[in-house]
Amino acid sequence: MVHTAHTAAASAVRWPALSSATRLVPGLVYCLIPAAAGLALHRVPALGLFSPMILAVVVGIALRSAVGLPRVTQAGVTFVLKRLLRIAVALLGLQLTAAQVAAVGPTGVAIIALSLVATFVFTKTVGRWLGVPAPLAELIAAGTSICGASAVVAANTVTQADDEDAAYAVACVTVFGSIAMLSYPALGAALHLAPRAVGLWAGASIHEIAQVVAAAFQSGQQAGEFGTVAKLTRVAMLAPLVLSLGALRRRREGTGGKPMPMPWFILGFVALVALNSLHAVPAVVKDWAPGVTTSLLTLALAAMGLHTHVGRMAAKGFAPLALGALASLFIAGLSLVLIVTVWA
Repeated sequence: MVHTAHTAAASAVRWPALSSATRLVPGLVYCLIPAAAGLALHRVPALGLFSPMILAVVVGIALRSAVGLPRVTQAGVTFVLKRLLRIAVALLGLQLTAAQVAAVGPTGVAIIALSLVATFVFTKTVGRWLGVPAPLAELIAAGTSICGASAVVAANTVTQADDEDAAYAVACVTVFGSIAMLSYPALGAALHLAPRAVGLWAGASIHEIAQVVAAAFQSGQQAGEFGTVAKLTRVAMLAPLVLSLGALRRRREGTGGKPMPMPWFILGFVALVALNSLHAVPAVVKDWAPGVTTSLLTLALAAMGLHTHVGRMAAKGFAPLALGALASLFIAGLSLVLIVTVWA
């Protein structure tokens, strides 16, 4: 009798967890629709220059506009956007090693860091002049200065802007990153930049990793390889950026005296970079990591699209788009000047 009662009690304890997990399934399946579409569209030659993450958020927004966000899917979509996203950001650490950062050299790293910090400060300052809300300005600054959509969604875990802000910021870095991707090879040739200089310029200032690769390799193998490493070095600065944004938010909310908790996914990112640098990550894991990371980020961006209301996004007006354009021009100009005068 006692055993029966104990078993019943144990079942009662386990059942809510199982029920909660079951509630996530419809939302997970719903997110898979735009995510799978984004991955498939990326294989279309005309769309291959765009990352699957960008394509997934567009399809997600379109699906939300056409079908809506059914109540039964909301728990699962939120889980993807809040939980799986953080895992994906942590996994980015498996694509970077300390040796790659060292290959850029101290001057190259300094150019990347200075361009990043100056662009972030510039974007925040101009955002205030243009009347762009602080959370949205911070997301545009993060996406422009670090790594596009990945930085936007990572930064939003601490700024906690609304989904329309995040989608708007992703749109900005997509549009202006694509313009940079298409124009840098011709500009590099016109300016007679050496291949490594073109690679560093692309890695230090173009937004998405895929955009950097597409732009840099058009200037040759050496430019492409160096641009990719420079971009990954820039991605490494995601951790201090997220922590800084968390501190800014706490100051805005008047809670600056309390100790700031370290986001677990940032700790995971740093730990995986360290393990990868020590060659402690099995080769099979390193082989699978980029694909898994891209898939999870694509799923997270699909969830963001499903959470985005086009009307509220459009209501934010033209000012954030102008801010994205100015920020992109600033990081392109500053990094080029530094490369020509200090590094080349």
